[in-house]
Amino acid sequence: MSIRPPGPLQLTEPFLTFADQQLEQLNRNRCFQHLALYFSQAGDKDQPPLVLIRQLSAAERTLPPADADPELRRPAQERRWYPLRDGELILGALRADLVPAEAWDPQRDQQLRDTAAALSHGLARDIECLQLRNALEQKQSQLRTMVHQLRNPLSALRTYAQLLLRRLESSSEHRPLVEGMLAEQNQLNRYVNALDSIGQPALSGRQPEPAPLMLPPDSSAVGTSLQQQLMPLIERAKAMATLQGRPWHGPDNWPAWATESARVAATAEIVANLLENAFRYSPSGSAIGLMALPDGLCIWDEGPPIDADERDAIFQEGVRGQRGRDRPGTGLGLALARQLAENDGGTLELCVEPSCLAAELPQQGNAFHLTWSEPEAPT
Repeated sequence: MSIRPPGPLQLTEPFLTFADQQLEQLNRNRCFQHLALYFSQAGDKDQPPLVLIRQLSAAERTLPPADADPELRRPAQERRWYPLRDGELILGALRADLVPAEAWDPQRDQQLRDTAAALSHGLARDIECLQLRNALEQKQSQLRTMVHQLRNPLSALRTYAQLLLRRLESSSEHRPLVEGMLAEQNQLNRYVNALDSIGQPALSGRQPEPAPLMLPPDSSAVGTSLQQQLMPLIERAKAMATLQGRPWHGPDNWPAWATESARVAATAEIVANLLENAFRYSPSGSAIGLMALPDGLCIWDEGPPIDADERDAIFQEGVRGQRGRDRPGTGLGLALARQLAENDGGTLELCVEPSCLAAELPQQGNAFHLTWSEPEAPT
């Protein structure tokens, strides 16, 4: 990141404390009449004025800014200037005025040069920190504005879906579709709420909790089974497969561990990411399915197997397989899914011979096998 003259930015207290310590160290032998640190303040002139930010003087008078100090217009043998540089950019200057009884020598000059170098580095990093902080604040403000604006259309969509649901007969075959729309809108609201909480300070007196990777735990999920948690995703996948004209194979049988009451935190998030990847990157017309196995879950497609040299890399954040590079995506889905699985004490592995997991699955394709150390109660 390039350092710009700071203009209206205010320097931080840690840097100013560091500057005071450096000036005091220089003057430990009381040989300077003035030690002053000036800052290049961006202004309207071609040459930015030097603004005094710190000084250490034998006299108690306060030095004026450099452009308003009449003494600086007269040459003085006892005064020397040391620029504070970051590359070719002048960030400020260190001024040193000896007391009348002292004289310049190479050791004293070198000490001032070393101090100027240390102050230059500290000032450059301080300005960089302030610029990054300012950029972060702007992005957070934009995020808050976007989240606020998202709530309005989401609320309108929910209202329209509720009105439509009231007009449908209880026996209508379209009711599940509208109910699915309402469930998806509720999920979107959870995402929006999670976005809104990013960067919010923790309450004083409370230990900060680890930030969720995607969504905070859904309180409505407590006490429900994994099967119940996954049914909205299965209905969504079934509808997507119908729209894309491809076969969909949902689970025919559920193991006991998936039907018993259990706290399910991130499994639905993992499955949602895996299904999205399957629909996005598998060839048109190829089958996709979800199967509940005795030891976990399997999300599979019958497309060409992922290349051997990519099978480990695709679980890294930002990495996308060769066949997916011409399609929209961020390369986050698989990395997030594996991290969520590991956080829950599980594993997520790729198998390019799905039939090895279950005989009824295709002999060739891509099957993502999700397991836990205690599959009867995944968390």
